[in-house]
Amino acid sequence: MPTVEQVSQIPTTTKLSVPQDYLDENLHMNIAHYLTLGARGIGARCDDMGLGQTYIDDRRLTVFTAEHHIRYYAELLLGQELSVHVRLLERSAKALHAMAFLVNRSTDALACTLEVALVHVGMDTRRPENFPEDIAVRIDEAIQADAYSWPAPICGVMGVRRR
Repeated sequence: MPTVEQVSQIPTTTKLSVPQDYLDENLHMNIAHYLTLGARGIGARCDDMGLGQTYIDDRRLTVFTAEHHIRYYAELLLGQELSVHVRLLERSAKALHAMAFLVNRSTDALACTLEVALVHVGMDTRRPENFPEDIAVRIDEAIQADAYSWPAPICGVMGVRRR
């Protein structure tokens, strides 16, 4: 498992304090918010690579989540500070493998990981399509920038398939 210091090498996509309306009956952050924050962080990284709303509108292409795996390691409680960090791991012609890390900054603990496989899809066909060359280059550059010396704690059963 990576340390908080290692995860902190990854740029932050989100910082916030856990608000009251994120809590569940157990008085910790509800699971839905872990997923939402991780997914939004991954969305922000996709936006940074040119895969945002303009891309969808202009090119009629997007990414769909094909699979995700979420693991919880530590609670997030009311008022605790958290940060979200997203690491891009690998890609194929049509898919991207990424991981979001939620860190409890108040306790200096890794709270959650969200591992995802995204598939590049045509909006009109709703079928997988290759990433355009300019986007593929940007993704490859981001993956290279995210090539840290420590292994991502992947689940081992998902990722990108190469044919």
